Amino acid sequence: MGIAPFGYVNRSKEDGKKYIGLKEPEASNIRWAFNEITKGILAADQVRQAMNKKGKKMSRSAFHVAMRNPVYCGKVFIPKYKDEEAYLVQGQHEPIISEILFYKAQGIMDGNIRKERPNVKILSDDNLPLRGFLICPDCGRNLTGSASKGSKGGLYYYYHCIPKCGFRKSASMANSLFEKELVNYEFPAVMKDILQDVLKANYLKFTSVFDDRRKAISVEIESYNVKLGKARDMLFSEKIDADDYKEVKEECKKRLDELEVELSSCLQERKKLDIKDSLDMVLKTLSKLSTVYKEGNMEIKRFIIDSIFPEKLLFDGMAYRTPRVNVIAQQTSFVYKGLAHKKNRTNESFSHLSGLVAKTGVEPVTSGL
Repeated sequence: MGIAPFGYVNRSKEDGKKYIGLKEPEASNIRWAFNEITKGILAADQVRQAMNKKGKKMSRSAFHVAMRNPVYCGKVFIPKYKDEEAYLVQGQHEPIISEILFYKAQGIMDGNIRKERPNVKILSDDNLPLRGFLICPDCGRNLTGSASKGSKGGLYYYYHCIPKCGFRKSASMANSLFEKELVNYEFPAVMKDILQDVLKANYLKFTSVFDDRRKAISVEIESYNVKLGKARDMLFSEKIDADDYKEVKEECKKRLDELEVELSSCLQERKKLDIKDSLDMVLKTLSKLSTVYKEGNMEIKRFIIDSIFPEKLLFDGMAYRTPRVNVIAQQTSFVYKGLAHKKNRTNESFSHLSGLVAKTGVEPVTSGL
């Protein structure tokens, strides 16, 4: 393979046979990069810049080549040679990521998987946790953030638009208002048990989708195998020539590889039926969301913002508005507001909560927020 790819190092066994082994921290950094790519939040070059802060740096071109290299999922590319087609073989080296993660990253970079927020900037200042998540109310551009030196030498932080627009608001005030806004998405801890029961019931219903999809994938795989078999028969009977058969074979093989990866992913997800521990953590977090946000580091703050608000927030200096909110967070907000007006009608509120969550029919979050 020549020089080992980023994350690996060339080694030799006692008998002189050469191989590549993992090299840290580069291996962990490239794994982190693949995971960030599949989130669909940051652009590939933003992921590269963040990864470069963790250790050895990669150029833009080298990073993009690495993100396309199947060696990281344990495969080795064999190029086309004379009449033999190019193909992938299982390598003998230790993979850094799974095949599922690799192909998901390819889908993101190819544009086949929608990115919810492709232009969010990498946040580096603890005073500007909302930078990259806000829209200017005057012109609709993305707000940025920066610090200005005051007359007494101190730094004052602001979220602002371009100079031509002129919109500018205190970051301290904006951050405080956002923390207060998060209180609307909390619920009393005493409601945890009923929420857990309702969400688990919905989740079990949702998992039936995996069985349906698995059956559909199996049927599609069988249909492509039949199509490939018919093409082979037609080649032997000279009804089609070798070039036509090659075209059909490449088309079928590409789709079969995609289906096999999807089927593997589907089977793995189907195994994750017991979500009790994850659900406990999620509900515990939601019961004190504003506190978790205030005390969290920048990564936690970014994750909370992105989980609740799939689209950017419009901040007018006094309040926040967003076109869309995570559906479970939205229902929690409805219940919270209802409880604020009906403090003495707990049972009715519990019943109302059960109905709201049950009607959503959405996939409960199984990790993180």
